Order: sequence, then structure tokens, then C-alpha cells
Amino acid sequence: MNNALRITAFAAALAATFGTAYAVGGGVEPLVATEDRPAGQHGGHGGGEEGGTEAAADHAPGGLQVSEGGYTLDLRTPTVRAGARSEIRFAVKDDSGRKVTAYRREHGKELHFILASTDLTQYRHLHPVRGADGTWSTPVDLPEAGGYRVFADFTPAAAGAENLTLGADLAVSGAYRPAALPAPGATAEVDGYRVALGGELRAGRPGELKPSISKDGRPVTDLEPYLGAYGHLVALRSGDLAYLHVHPNEGGPGPVVSFTATAPSAGTYRLFLDFKHEGKVRTAAFTVRVGEPGDGDGAHGESGAGEPTAHAH
Repeated sequence: MNNALRITAFAAALAATFGTAYAVGGGVEPLVATEDRPAGQHGGHGGGEEGGTEAAADHAPGGLQVSEGGYTLDLRTPTVRAGARSEIRFAVKDDSGRKVTAYRREHGKELHFILASTDLTQYRHLHPVRGADGTWSTPVDLPEAGGYRVFADFTPAAAGAENLTLGADLAVSGAYRPAALPAPGATAEVDGYRVALGGELRAGRPGELKPSISKDGRPVTDLEPYLGAYGHLVALRSGDLAYLHVHPNEGGPGPVVSFTATAPSAGTYRLFLDFKHEGKVRTAAFTVRVGEPGDGDGAHGESGAGEPTAHAH
């Protein structure tokens, strides 16, 4: 079977495995002055401590649509091969079909690019580079085959434009071995660091998440700025990968990094915490379960952590 036929057969297998796709279808820098919005949740169109419930009710979660608000994510590289270094290319187009070349900088970047496998065992926060014509590109090396989702989190520079997170499907060809979502637990360990997740994630109303970072049994009190903050948190809903990008509340530099977030619904979520220490960004991952609004069963950190995933830049 030639390569083209292999890719075609793989794509068909993915469709059978994951069902009909949605119409679907974000980094290491010093602290910089940017035109950032206040700390809180964006990308998923939720809110921080103020107005979170109303915002969550008025907007669909981010990343479920390839087009929204007059903008479209044009993924030029819909397929890459597992275990091989590849380049992903994409553009954001306006409602006239023109590539967007002007963005509002948020946390030191014009655009945040997140990539995750549909089974939520693989996660990347990448740094794409924009060409003069508006085409973005980033190298990637993914070890596991299967279905993936990419997310472009950005705010166009056009007057009145709002923050958007657009998503698209990516197929990674190769021998596919489905993996189960890691079970909830209380802590995650990565590169000798231990992260304990406190607080809760609640459906339809703001909740505070308070991961606490330690190393060799000692609290880490000298976290370093990562994209203008002491930590970043991305939450993805299992099943459809609805996207929440949450920035920390005031405070730092550790050991606790506080976040306020609103889950769009009950369900199971995978949380990815990026933090920087001793010059390197690490990612700790947690699985949390969120109960129905009003049932008193938010996702508590005491029962909400799983094993960390691999992470690369």
C-alpha cells in the first residue's frame, strides 16, 4: 500500500473510532509589558471572579468551532506522522478570506497555540511563528498516533474584535493504540516536582483552583514568570475537548498559584498546569470531575489529580 493509501485508510479508521467530527474546530518568555486583559479566564469565553456565570451561559466553550465571529482557522497541515519531526502550518482568515496579519498581544504573544490528543494523554503549548503573509508555522514531534485537536487562542487587532479560540482536527498517522483517560487523584509529579491540587472547579459558576508546587519536600517559593505570569492553566473537557484557558489571580511567586474558572458544564476535565522554575517550563496534568450545578459536587482538588503528561516546547 503506498503512502497516500495508508493515510487515506488511517483517516477512515479515525473517523470510525472517534465518530463524526465537530465543525471544529495557548511558551517561555520573561515578564513583559503587554496589553493583557485582567487575570481571569479567556479562550473559552468564560469569566474570572466577576461575571463568570453570566459569561459562561452566554457563550459556547472555545475550540469547538473552526469559524466564529467572522474569523476562520485554516489548518494547512491536517495530517502529520507519529514519531517524526513535522511542521504544522495554519492561518487565521477574516470574513473576506484574507489572512489576518495584525493581532493584539496577550501575555507576550500574538497567538497561543495548543495541541492535545483526543484521549487527553498528549499535550503541547507551542510557539508558532507568523510569516509576513499571515501564515503561522511551528515544528512538532508527536510520539503517539491518533486523533488530535489544535487550538488557536488570539485576539485580532481590528477595532471591537474579541478574544477567540478556534479549533481544528489534526490526524497523526501511525500505529494507533487508544489510551484510557488517567483516573482522578490528589497529586501529580513531573521532573521531581510534586503538585497538589486544591480548590474546586464548578459548573456554571466560578470556582477557585489552587495548585501548590513543591520539590524534594520543600515548597517552591521562587517560581519564575512564564508568559507574564507565574503559571498558566488550560482545561479541556473530555469527549469534545471544549477549551478553557485560565490565567492566575494576583499573587506569587509560589508555592500556590491561584486560578478562578467556570466550567461550562458537568463532566470530566483534564487540567494542564504550566509553571516555570530553574529556567524550565514543566507541565503537571490532572483529571477532575465536575458535578451538576447546585448538586454540591464540584470538582475538588482533594480528589481531582491524575498523572502528568509528557510536554515539550
